[in-house]
Amino acid sequence: MTDLSNLRLGTAPDSWGVWFASDPHQVTWDVYLDEIARVGYVYTELGPQGFMPQDPEQLKDELASRGLTVVGGTVFAGLHRGAEALDEAKVSFGREAKLLAAVGAEYLVHLPEQYTDMRTGEATEGADIDPEQWKNLVTGTNELATFIYESYGVKLVFHPHVDTHVDTQPRIERFLSDTDPSLVNLCLDTGHIAYCEGDNIQIVEKFPERVTYVHLKSVDPAVRARALAENMPLSEAVKLGVMCEPPYGEPDMPPLLDALGRLGRETFCVIEQDLYPIEPDLPLPIGARTAGYYVGCGIGPVRRWPY
Repeated sequence: MTDLSNLRLGTAPDSWGVWFASDPHQVTWDVYLDEIARVGYVYTELGPQGFMPQDPEQLKDELASRGLTVVGGTVFAGLHRGAEALDEAKVSFGREAKLLAAVGAEYLVHLPEQYTDMRTGEATEGADIDPEQWKNLVTGTNELATFIYESYGVKLVFHPHVDTHVDTQPRIERFLSDTDPSLVNLCLDTGHIAYCEGDNIQIVEKFPERVTYVHLKSVDPAVRARALAENMPLSEAVKLGVMCEPPYGEPDMPPLLDALGRLGRETFCVIEQDLYPIEPDLPLPIGARTAGYYVGCGIGPVRRWPY
């Protein structure tokens, strides 16, 4: 049996329906922190930039009072657009990396900019990427990773994403082959890869040194089939429940966790279940069931209440 003791279970505001820094359809940061502590989670991401308190001393106090530790943050960037986008990203990623470093976190997840609006689903640009844009994305990601590591000691991990220019397995593999492995590694989001009909285990086995951070996410195959058949934007598919609780979705988690365990190094595995928008009383029981599922698979930690 594969040793899963190096896999560290966490969660993220995404699993509580948080997609934006502030939104009337979302829980507030204090409710999120209270509820994940009640469930028993130990590790968390910061969520969308600006969602959590931005003062590092306040953030440290709020985390400490609940026994929580930050492992990463997430920021969007459209580096395929060129030099101006890279300059903008250095500002936003630098601000996030500074906060992450202050609270002792090691990873910053680079989310590529979507070509569909996250609220309305309307197309904001084309789905295809030309050679010059691809070059911008690759060189820009290398440069951005160098900047945040040299400035703040924070490591960049790239997150393939539905409705972006790095979504399918061939594009993911091309991106990994073209970027510098000493600078840029992968946030393996199991749900986004499964949504685009990729093979998560194959990616782990083909690029074992590049998989350094994980988002555990599950896809309902029936909703995915409809979304793909109708060329549905991600935001609409999420409203239909395309991201689901792990027992009911793909990929099959036990074999995937075994593949991650065989990497033989500490790996943060952060649960995500896209739930925007959702009624505020629903994420907590979903989060509790999901934590229990993964503990049953052999990974943790999840504390008993009271912590």
